[in-house]
Amino acid sequence: MTSLVTVVSSPRARLFTCFLRLGCQQAGLPQLHTGAGLATRSHYEVLVLGGGSGGVTMASRMKRRVGAENVAIVEPSERHYYQPIWTLVGAGAKQLSSSGRPTASVIPSGVQWIRARVAELNPDKNCIRTDNGKEISYKYLIIALGLQLDYDKIKGLPEGFAHPKIGSNYSVSTVEKTWKALQDFKEGNAIFTFPNTPIKCAGAPQKIMYLSEAYFRKTGKRSKANIIFNTSLGAIFGVKKYADALLEIIRERNLMVNYKQNLIEVRADKQEAVFENLDKPGETQVISYEMLHVTPPMSSPDVLKTSPVADAAGWVDVNKETLQHKKYPNVFGIGDCTNLPTSKTAAAVAAQSGILDKTISLIMKNETPMKKYDGYTSCPLVTSYNRVILAEFDYDAQPLETFPFDQGKERLSMYLMKADMMPFLYWNLMLRGYWGGPGFLRKLFHLGMS
Repeated sequence: MTSLVTVVSSPRARLFTCFLRLGCQQAGLPQLHTGAGLATRSHYEVLVLGGGSGGVTMASRMKRRVGAENVAIVEPSERHYYQPIWTLVGAGAKQLSSSGRPTASVIPSGVQWIRARVAELNPDKNCIRTDNGKEISYKYLIIALGLQLDYDKIKGLPEGFAHPKIGSNYSVSTVEKTWKALQDFKEGNAIFTFPNTPIKCAGAPQKIMYLSEAYFRKTGKRSKANIIFNTSLGAIFGVKKYADALLEIIRERNLMVNYKQNLIEVRADKQEAVFENLDKPGETQVISYEMLHVTPPMSSPDVLKTSPVADAAGWVDVNKETLQHKKYPNVFGIGDCTNLPTSKTAAAVAAQSGILDKTISLIMKNETPMKKYDGYTSCPLVTSYNRVILAEFDYDAQPLETFPFDQGKERLSMYLMKADMMPFLYWNLMLRGYWGGPGFLRKLFHLGMS
């Protein structure tokens, strides 16, 4: 597959990019190794469920708290992915291979990796059961199971992905299909969707729209493309400052946005998408497409939906400031599987990890947690192959910006941070438990002001 290379003409930008690449080559710490070869015990002081960004990060932090031999992580997948980069993979700006590494290479050294799925949680007895029937007890439990993609909630999917002209940046098996559909586009409707459920990285469904529009311009196809964003939401973005900036881009680039439109069926053999009008339930519209990018409905993992740790909607029910479970004091949650009222992003997980680390350390000492999570999350809104609006905000949907300039504007520097610096921070600092978000930088750049 041929990547689309971003052309950066500024000498300063080229110098910055070279610095990032040099840092990635030289600044990395020695590769971690796993304790998977050790025999699985039936009890651990800290048991972590899930080997995604939140699980691995917290396993690294807990290793320093209680020792590697007292920590285990339950995760069935053999490969770990940095999913935020899939936006660029789907647009041909990055290779899929750059997004993944063997799970064994990211599990903290000495921590027990239990290669299994969680089948049942029993917090009343402080134990869980895996899909191979093994029961494991714990003193402290950290739930980091992420969320699940429900493509099958859309009629015609996932089998529709076997046809051309359709892709999705949310799955390792379909992200390259987005790039193929983009390359194969000739003339007609390019449709991008947003489902009627909570999702991870809520900006991603429209990022690929902006990138596709830029690709069409670059390849001389823009005049033949009718670009449509059908979203189940009633606004383009949840924070007014960034919404205003995005609406201006939408107007300037002649993009069509339809609100309260939910994708309910894909007829891939006919290249047709069926949408329901959420303001008029039962009213549907069929739109033909030359390219379709699907953002699937998402939900809490099935194992959590029926668990005692879940709220009525199926999410892990935690205190939004401390991340401690509301009913079980030795149970904690982090990331996409929780009911924290903030956007589900890797940046949010980073910020939550620092808070949760302090929360658990105090609970272990029978003390009251003091540090409070403010809902910080970040969404690098990619608007072209060399521009990003870096949205950062809190629980109240108020901007919580790191840098001492207006982040509501498209910037090359923020694109370079998204494409090069953030993956470096993820692999080399966050997963190793050394990155808890940019809060300290914000204080530095804003002269100590919050």
